[in-house]
Amino acid sequence: MGWSGSRYFVASRGFLMNMTTGYKDILKQYWGYEAFRPLQEEIIQSVLDKRDTLALMPTGGGKSLTYQVPGLVMEGTCIVVTPLIALMKDQSEELKRRGVLAEAIYTGMETGHVASIINKCIYHRVNFLYISPERLASEHFRGYLRQMHVSMIAVDEAHCISQWGYDFRPSYLRVAEARALCPGAPVLALTATATPEVVEDIQDRLNFNERHVLSTSFRRENLAYVTRESEERMAGVRDILSKVKGSAIVYARARKSTEEISAFLNEAGTRADFYHAGLPASERERKQEAWKDGRTPVIVATNAFGMGIDKADVRVVIHHDIPDSPEAYFQEAGRCGRDGERAYAILLYNRSSLELLKRRVSRGFPKKEFIREVYGAIASFLNVPEGGGKGLSFEFDLERFLPLFRLERSMTLSAIEILGVAGYLECGSSSSTRSRVTIIVLRDQLYEIELRDPLAERLLVFLMRTHAGIFVQDAFVDEEFVARELRVDRHALYQAFLTLARERVIRYVPASDSLHVTYLMPRFPSSYLTFGYDAYEKRKQAFTRRINAMVTYVEEKSRCRQLYLMEYFGQAEGERCGICDTCLDERKQLKAMKPGKIDAEITRLLATGEDGGAEGMEINELTRAMDYPVGLVIERVRALLDEERIEYGTGNRLRLHEKR
Repeated sequence: MGWSGSRYFVASRGFLMNMTTGYKDILKQYWGYEAFRPLQEEIIQSVLDKRDTLALMPTGGGKSLTYQVPGLVMEGTCIVVTPLIALMKDQSEELKRRGVLAEAIYTGMETGHVASIINKCIYHRVNFLYISPERLASEHFRGYLRQMHVSMIAVDEAHCISQWGYDFRPSYLRVAEARALCPGAPVLALTATATPEVVEDIQDRLNFNERHVLSTSFRRENLAYVTRESEERMAGVRDILSKVKGSAIVYARARKSTEEISAFLNEAGTRADFYHAGLPASERERKQEAWKDGRTPVIVATNAFGMGIDKADVRVVIHHDIPDSPEAYFQEAGRCGRDGERAYAILLYNRSSLELLKRRVSRGFPKKEFIREVYGAIASFLNVPEGGGKGLSFEFDLERFLPLFRLERSMTLSAIEILGVAGYLECGSSSSTRSRVTIIVLRDQLYEIELRDPLAERLLVFLMRTHAGIFVQDAFVDEEFVARELRVDRHALYQAFLTLARERVIRYVPASDSLHVTYLMPRFPSSYLTFGYDAYEKRKQAFTRRINAMVTYVEEKSRCRQLYLMEYFGQAEGERCGICDTCLDERKQLKAMKPGKIDAEITRLLATGEDGGAEGMEINELTRAMDYPVGLVIERVRALLDEERIEYGTGNRLRLHEKR
């Protein structure tokens, strides 16, 4: 059913609504909410008006509803581009639980399953299709996209499309190309972290028809930002967790550190677990679920953890290491306190960690000769000849590659990223290899095997029934599909596979997230490689600015931390948060001082200008003229205004009150 006047079709339930009230009814029916959060309604209306829109909302601000609600209002399929497989799985499954038709396509799925989902989209039986940006590089998928009725394109984590952002991913540039295949479909770009420069770049890269940005304040009234100098940072983590009860995330930079901190906390009596990208997918899923449902109160993780996790009651996020940028810190810190209750974002540091942060520029942008060396080493490792490789993708075992060529991890990953930006090759970790299974006993022998595990027995029968040739060669298995068919959870299924493997009935190679290298150009001799100004020098300058901004954030002892972060993102406000460590320190200083002394200094300065101070002073002139913390001066100015001892005159200049 198409458009008809001011009424439209909602595909998942097939009912008609009035356009002016329909999306509010949808909010109530599917999510049970009576009202939208700030800015959500404006974003939804903008999308329904078919306007390209960039929405800036802090972590936990309810970004997903801004495309899910109009996606149910508009006829057709909403394409959702998101970088993480776990995120697309979680959100599509959550929508299904709410009665919404949603699907996700990701690497590792059975070919038949993918084809079934695409057919459903083409024949208007899916409201939301979640894909990774890499999917848009597939000519097959782009061909199918032309046949779909796409209602809108939602681009999550949109800052990834900007070279000047903190997490640039070249695959995101495919989104603009896909727009040409979906004429008339508006784009909704969503991010929680974008500087003014990145805001402009996102709109350019996505070919916005007009500049259109909707932004809510990044202010979090309940979130206290704290930096704490601590020589023994693991002990600092332990001490914080002993005082702040409830669910917690501890971020560490290195995988090994997550394991060490977790072990340290458990020995100290705090139940904790670790999480990083080097763990098998099923293990990561188990750990994440245990943390989400409260069985594990503390998760110690690299930045691979947290994106898209909707857990409202996190009381504290602790950073054991300093992030590379305010963007990364703001997003990770923002994962606590989503329930509106007091929460704490605490960053631990010492002199050595600050020095290490400052050295990350040279490690993030190694010398060009080193980048050429890495390029040549990758080609040798993958056996790609000169002139070959274009368009081909290779599984890339980084853990074997690094020691073989005696290369340092972080600098090598930085070199690979620069090779991607320069257009030579792509290296992505979002691909997930499927599990491989072979039945290693003869058919006749199966009757002699006694399995005491009923699920393992059901699994074996299912594998024989659905995978022809499994007795003679590896069969690729989509474990999510199998779990759904057998009506068990993924962890139980994994244990059943292990049971069959231990009984020597099958050979089982579990699915694993792995790096893949794709050559975008034929392999060149390393000496031929060039790196343009945008790919190297300009990005290095932007990275240096982000590092310096984090150094300032850590070392600054007088500015409100919330205001500092907001100013970094282009939101200038004057109202201090009152709960960060610098604000609390100033309050302590004020209590230790005699306010009358500060008041006397303010009135003296306002009385010493021409004509008895009639012209007054601007607030910034006053704070510069006084040898007190800015926050203390502003607090006393407010008190003197309330007492009518001073007032605002012409041009908002402070002066003595006329009654004096």
